[in-house]
Amino acid sequence: MAQLEGYYFSAALSCTFLVSCLLFSAFSRALREPYMDEIFHLPQAQRYCEGHFSLSQWDPMITTLPGLYLLSVGVVKPASWIFGWSEHVVCSIGMLRFVNLLFSVGNFYLLYLLLRKVQPRHKASSCIQRILSTLTLAIFPTLYFFNFLYYTEAGSMFFTLFAYLMCLYGNHKTSALLGFCGFMFRQTNIIWAIFCAGNVIAQKLTEAWKTELQKKKEERPTPIKGPFSEFRKILQFLLAYSMSFKNLSMLLLLTWPYILLMFLFCAFVAVNGGIVIGDRSSHEACLHFPQLFYFFSFTLFFSFPHLLSLNKIRAFLCLVWKRRIQFFVITLVSIFLVWKFTYAHKYLLADNRHYTFYVWKRVFQRYEIVKYLLVPVYIFAGWSIADSLKSKSIFWNLMFFICLFTVTVPQKLLEFRYFILPYVIYRLNIPLPPTSRLVCELGCYAVVNFLTFYIFLNKTFQWPNSQDIQRFMW
Repeated sequence: MAQLEGYYFSAALSCTFLVSCLLFSAFSRALREPYMDEIFHLPQAQRYCEGHFSLSQWDPMITTLPGLYLLSVGVVKPASWIFGWSEHVVCSIGMLRFVNLLFSVGNFYLLYLLLRKVQPRHKASSCIQRILSTLTLAIFPTLYFFNFLYYTEAGSMFFTLFAYLMCLYGNHKTSALLGFCGFMFRQTNIIWAIFCAGNVIAQKLTEAWKTELQKKKEERPTPIKGPFSEFRKILQFLLAYSMSFKNLSMLLLLTWPYILLMFLFCAFVAVNGGIVIGDRSSHEACLHFPQLFYFFSFTLFFSFPHLLSLNKIRAFLCLVWKRRIQFFVITLVSIFLVWKFTYAHKYLLADNRHYTFYVWKRVFQRYEIVKYLLVPVYIFAGWSIADSLKSKSIFWNLMFFICLFTVTVPQKLLEFRYFILPYVIYRLNIPLPPTSRLVCELGCYAVVNFLTFYIFLNKTFQWPNSQDIQRFMW
């Protein structure tokens, strides 16, 4: 069975890479000049490729650290020495874009390894499910699209997934080092390095919690009653656990590489005067609570075969009726957050090349009341996501949602690519869905990708004051 799974995996990876190469060729023919954010990334990488590393050569419009450019030089430069290619060839736009295609192969393999580690392997059918899940996540539309442009998404995903994998295997020093590499691609990836540390802590807390529950079961204490009884018990447990020097020292010994990484991050923020480098005026942090709701909707849309069904809706409505006071309070709080903390970034309102421009214009801007009418959808999506993660421990869920909150809420700009990493980590950790749902999900992703690439390559347009060809994208 293991040998057969290996054949399936090799076939899936080979076919995906072949299709990607054909698409890459189509992209290269259509896009011979830098497009969108590539106008900053590609010239900077080419300066590095030519050996110009001084700060005076840095483009102040770039807001991320130079991880992508440094690694690109490390990949393409040896090609000039081995094959004797000229600098013009190895530092060309096509060659630099191809680095992300190599990252996509690495991401495919890492997704497969993570699914093998995270998901139980006791069922014979899980072999097909793991391969389908890997293939589905590898062609996840918002991630797959950026494999063909010189953006930070593919490399950011690679190092974050690699760090998570090493964390699951208990190699925390390597995980923290890879987390640092991810941080060099995008500063917000530090949150997912913290998530790796949180994963370790959650595991130890879960073990201790199970022991505590077993003790209480044997002692048969008087049960604590009330709507928040479970919450109170967990809070009491956490307080007692954190008061133990033995427990804290054990966690410190396990997570010190991540703590060291956090100190390095804090030093960077102190020296830099903030998390963003370069153009800070367009990337100011704020409390944009609806970003969490947008992520829930985004996840509901792309994971609808797993999150949306008549049984799910029925179970949700029954729960709402049973706990109507709690849901009424949640609804009021959500409406308040939408009312007071909804922001529209200037890029969102001005750049009609992104799909988010049309989502905002045709859904949220058309009628003011729409953003409030969508609150029940947000609540259902959030509940459905939490329900799909009930196989994970309460402490794992706590760590995940804290990291999700931290990585989404401070972002003022609504952009779907900011949701890629939290979505993939979420999707990796839900139980393996039935094969029929995976085939449905894969088919939907394939259709969305086909439409996205077709529109990007063929449905071009021009702005009135510019001769440049513009294209629609995520």
